[in-house]
Amino acid sequence: MSNRFRVSSTLPRKLEELGLSPDAVLRQAALPIGLFNQDKIQVSTEEFFALYRGIAESSNDPAFGLKLGTEERVERYDPIKIAALSARSFRDAVERLARYKQLTCPEEIRLVERGSESAVQFVWLLAREKEPPLLVDVCFAWILGIGRRGTSRPVNPNRVELQRAPAQRELYERYFGCPIRFKANQNALVFRKADMDLPFVTYNAEMLAIVAPQLEAELTQQLAQKTFSEQAKAILKRLLAGQRPGIADLARELHLSTRTLQRRLTEQGITFQRLLEEARRELAHHYLLHSSIELSETAYLLGYEDANSFFRAFHHWEGTSPGQWRVLQKSSPPTAQAQAGAP
Repeated sequence: MSNRFRVSSTLPRKLEELGLSPDAVLRQAALPIGLFNQDKIQVSTEEFFALYRGIAESSNDPAFGLKLGTEERVERYDPIKIAALSARSFRDAVERLARYKQLTCPEEIRLVERGSESAVQFVWLLAREKEPPLLVDVCFAWILGIGRRGTSRPVNPNRVELQRAPAQRELYERYFGCPIRFKANQNALVFRKADMDLPFVTYNAEMLAIVAPQLEAELTQQLAQKTFSEQAKAILKRLLAGQRPGIADLARELHLSTRTLQRRLTEQGITFQRLLEEARRELAHHYLLHSSIELSETAYLLGYEDANSFFRAFHHWEGTSPGQWRVLQKSSPPTAQAQAGAP
């Protein structure tokens, strides 16, 4: 997996509009001063996090991340955002964002559904440290903005879960229009499932017909550089969000018949069950290293019926319990952590 983030060329302009000098931000972040002058601005995960820490440290405005993530000018939307805004519903928009986001960076947008709620989470696949709080603000404001513009309604989440310590509660409650849960196990934007199914008044089949094929072609080209089993495993990881995908689900995502998928896997000497187990194992490593969610919640996110089933599987993989493995890994060098935690 390439550790490169594509930074939007509109970012320096937006910083200036909000009163920050792009050069001052780069100096604060200890990044090259000429970074924003490049035709294609690309940085590693570590540099991306440093950039957003630099923005936070250069600004005295606690709402800066929310402002940075709010874009009223549709003409500044990139093709991925245009595809999302042209989607049929809020759910369709988030799923398109999740699908096409992998074109620009080693980051995943996950839609985890449980009961009557749907949680949107951002996962930084190659991170060795916690994501900057301001970056979380930007991402959540971005999702909410697309939902509100698309539905033309003041859609509010059920709640916002933030891992950080309590600060500026009134500011966040006013912006998101819902309770804020600080010191949470994970960063999540939690909506009512019914709100995710709200239709978009901005639905535009003609625009989708123009933008989506271009993105799909780029995605196909990128996936072609991976082996078939790597492609399949990446899709399984996306599907493993509180459910257990079957071979028919994977076949549908790959636009293949179940029989053809079975044959392709056999040609590569791998079974669907083994592929599912590898996907779960790699995701388990990631969750244990990069979040503080409880082990029972990790079991749910990996599609296990209960925590005991997850514990038995993990002990089979690693010869120890998930809790003990997490302690051992966090006391090991960062390089080893990165290798163990990259899905």
